[in-house]
Amino acid sequence: MLRGGMPLGTFFGISVKLHWSWFFIFLLVTWSLAVFYFPDRYPEWSQGGYVVMGLATSILLFASVLIHELAHSLVAKAAGIPIESITLFFLGGVSQMTQEPGKPGTEFRMALAGPVTSLLLGGIFWGIWFAVRDVNEPAAALVFWLGWINLVLAIFNLVPGFPLDGGRVLRSIVWWRTGNLLSATRAASFIGRGIGYLLIFVGIFVLFWGDWTTGLWMAFIGWFLQNAAVGSYRQLAVQDMLRGHTVSEVMVRDCPTVYPSLTLERLVNDYILTSGRRCFPVVEDSRLLGLVTMHDVKAVPREIWATKTVREAMTPIERMKSVRASEDLSSVLQLMTAEDINQLPVLENNTVVGMVARDKLLSFIRTRDELGV
Repeated sequence: MLRGGMPLGTFFGISVKLHWSWFFIFLLVTWSLAVFYFPDRYPEWSQGGYVVMGLATSILLFASVLIHELAHSLVAKAAGIPIESITLFFLGGVSQMTQEPGKPGTEFRMALAGPVTSLLLGGIFWGIWFAVRDVNEPAAALVFWLGWINLVLAIFNLVPGFPLDGGRVLRSIVWWRTGNLLSATRAASFIGRGIGYLLIFVGIFVLFWGDWTTGLWMAFIGWFLQNAAVGSYRQLAVQDMLRGHTVSEVMVRDCPTVYPSLTLERLVNDYILTSGRRCFPVVEDSRLLGLVTMHDVKAVPREIWATKTVREAMTPIERMKSVRASEDLSSVLQLMTAEDINQLPVLENNTVVGMVARDKLLSFIRTRDELGV
């Protein structure tokens, strides 16, 4: 989830992105602080002061969320788990891991790292408040609110419902006791769904009592948590279903190749439209040069298809992802999801022996699921 986003920078070797929904919540938090919170508690400030304080507090809030997620990611990296990126979105942040933790203890440490970091940040902000409360009122107001919100963030994340941090702590404990990651995920996800439904129910109740803002937010967070719990369990169940099955079971072995000098117009008319295939290896003198896909063709303006060659539009081999026929399907699905790839060439000794497509992989999963295998 949350694959897209605007790059913010790289911290400790981890790419950080802003999801489009982050801008909405940033403006909403800034507006609520500048229009309601600060004017209610400090009526003597100027209107410009409220806006500046709202912006500064929002920026530091999301810096706190980023530090929370970096704590998770750095513990994961120390355990040898690759972290693709961190994406900040409307409900906080999420670290994109390319694989699940291999041991319960690793997950336990990873899950606790975020809430512990938020508690430490809350303590630091309140320590600053204690030092400046009689010296600088705006600074004291800012750090007091940040101390309180970091405490709330830590407590909320410790709720024992997957995929919240508390749910991951619970999963690690059940996993440690049972030795079964899938059943541990099922138990933690079940609790996560229950908490989600509870938040929805309470949100509707609050809404009918007249507090529309709080009620809608609680219901929306509950809906999000319930969906995330279901999705997280299904994702792991699919990975478990694929484990032990190899690429050779789903790959298409009849894999026509094209020449690099072929124009895109001929590629479309003679290959794509006639075969229905969306991806072709580009070969010259029995040597693989790259891969040309429907996406590559669509990226080129149609009026120059007659002159643009496959060589100019293809993804060259040095930038191409590939798999082996003996590779586990669970790792292939992870790669496709992480890189947002629909087709992967299957190589043996630098020769294309087949193609594995996302739709074939999903069909394999669907068939086994319907048969209960």
